[in-house]
Amino acid sequence: MEKRYFTIGMAGHIDHGKTSLTKALTNVDTDRLKEEKERQISIELGFAPLYEDNEIQISVIDVPGHERFIRQMIAGVAGIDLVVLVVAADEGVMPQTREHLDILKFLGVKNGLVAISKIDRVDEEFIELVKDDILDELCGTVFEHAPFVLIDSLSNKGIDEIKELIIKTLKEQEMRDAKGAFRLPIDQVFTVKGQGTVVRGTVYEGTVEEGQTLKIMPIGLEVRARQIQVHHNPAEKAYAGQRTAINLSGVSREEVERGDVLVSSEHFLVTKTLDVAIRVVEDLEHMVKQRMPIKLHIGTAEVMGRIVFFDRNEIKEENGEILCQLRLEVEILTKRGDRFILRRPSPQETIGGGWVIDPRGDKYRFGNQTIEDLEKKKVGSPKERISAALLEAKCLPLTELIKRTSLDEATLTEQLAEEEFVLFDGKEYTLQLLINSIEEDIFDKLQDFHLLYSMKIGINKAELLQTMQKRVPKHLLDFVVENGMENHIFNRRGQFVSLASFVPHVPKNWAKRTENLISDLKSDGLKVRYLKDYFADAGIPDNLVADLRRFLEEEELLVQLDEQFAYHGEVFEQAVAKLRSQTGTEFDVGEAKDVLDLSRKYMIPFLERLDSLGLTKRVENKRVWKN
Repeated sequence: MEKRYFTIGMAGHIDHGKTSLTKALTNVDTDRLKEEKERQISIELGFAPLYEDNEIQISVIDVPGHERFIRQMIAGVAGIDLVVLVVAADEGVMPQTREHLDILKFLGVKNGLVAISKIDRVDEEFIELVKDDILDELCGTVFEHAPFVLIDSLSNKGIDEIKELIIKTLKEQEMRDAKGAFRLPIDQVFTVKGQGTVVRGTVYEGTVEEGQTLKIMPIGLEVRARQIQVHHNPAEKAYAGQRTAINLSGVSREEVERGDVLVSSEHFLVTKTLDVAIRVVEDLEHMVKQRMPIKLHIGTAEVMGRIVFFDRNEIKEENGEILCQLRLEVEILTKRGDRFILRRPSPQETIGGGWVIDPRGDKYRFGNQTIEDLEKKKVGSPKERISAALLEAKCLPLTELIKRTSLDEATLTEQLAEEEFVLFDGKEYTLQLLINSIEEDIFDKLQDFHLLYSMKIGINKAELLQTMQKRVPKHLLDFVVENGMENHIFNRRGQFVSLASFVPHVPKNWAKRTENLISDLKSDGLKVRYLKDYFADAGIPDNLVADLRRFLEEEELLVQLDEQFAYHGEVFEQAVAKLRSQTGTEFDVGEAKDVLDLSRKYMIPFLERLDSLGLTKRVENKRVWKN
């Protein structure tokens, strides 16, 4: 079974025991900062390993509960798979508990447990009253049917029980997508002496390998994953759902910040205009007005912008989903389906949250037509879902497409029969537009190569595809090359690929000198000078000699005898024909010298060349003609 990786979060009101519970479960104190120790509150996100076996690895995030640290809380919860809501038995549900519940709902967290903490401070009868109070508050939330565990972190009551429940719940849960393009929203950046810049975050999707080339978005800076750590231990790879720290080369601490995203693919979008579907909190204290400033929390990013409605000018109370747009002050990286939270910058409060319908929003008219268009976008046609999955993964088998699109096999099969989808290798699908794009890339690379190296028959296929393999699977690249050959776009001779229309030729500015060289070589017949002298006399520069010699050989204008001598192609062929016609089935060196009137310095290289070409075979002191 493939190992699965999960991150859980501790959420709840300040001083309800989240950090103490984390420490009891993991033996790790996640309050690291001096001011956290002094004030006994969590300011930054705290992380710790909770459990690992052959099937599963679980990490914990201790999320701050104080209302001023709500942005860290959002950043932490955005990357988790299960939430433990901690409610103190002696206080019950408090304001930040409610705000955390709203945030969890808007972020689409589906799994939760409730830990009633500090049970040693109250009697059993009071605990039952607290449970009823909590149940009322949790009605309609992800925790409505969540199991309750009574704990006390100081005496360790209930700690084993809640740990077992967490492990059991996650073992029954699907892990994040480890097969898509790697994406890690950065929530911490720091430097390590002698190592350089390190970023940390939860891997949202995909995997990352040591040595892999990545990009920091939205700035588009290319970096390399020099080293990877998971819970302070070196790792060759990090997987979706894992907390990981990555030591990056190619970037300084000042160039990267919390909220940036580390990715492996160029197909994630950078945008400032998002079409979104939102819901607002039940008890809005202040009205939300058209084009009002908002603070968007998405992944680990925190960005200012404005909210734009197309069917209203304000919101006071609303139970349903609202289709609208967010116009941001700076670019972010996101994709369809990403969850987010909206906060009012002043006075600070959570307005609501939702998900991204389209990261490529445009400017629309106010009115019902725009809402109808956004409704269609929101649903997403089967074809759009398939296209989005293939744009990200480049190619997928039918079984994987079923998982990624949530479409049934019959619908998928019907859609995949359309001309924009291509089945290759008999089992995987891709997009025709991707094939066209890859084909254009290869065409451009070959065209550039032919301009630089006009005498070479083509570029080595492995070299041609090397850089493209970082973003496109090799078997898809191979298919595009073969498909291009069938359509007479590309040509291949052995391992060398060229444009089908390309004919190797001497560069125009050296053509006349090459003609003179060949003419001189031909006129000298069989008694030639050193080959290097012909190139020198023709004025061919040293850096062109090797390529020109190879080209003349491929064009059969020159036959190299050894490192010193070469014959014109026609002269060589005529000499072979003359020797064959004037000898029997075999001959020795003396007979050959008599026929061709050549001295030993030419004769021996000539005969050895016949052997290497397979025209003759040496048997003792004679050579035997081969048919």
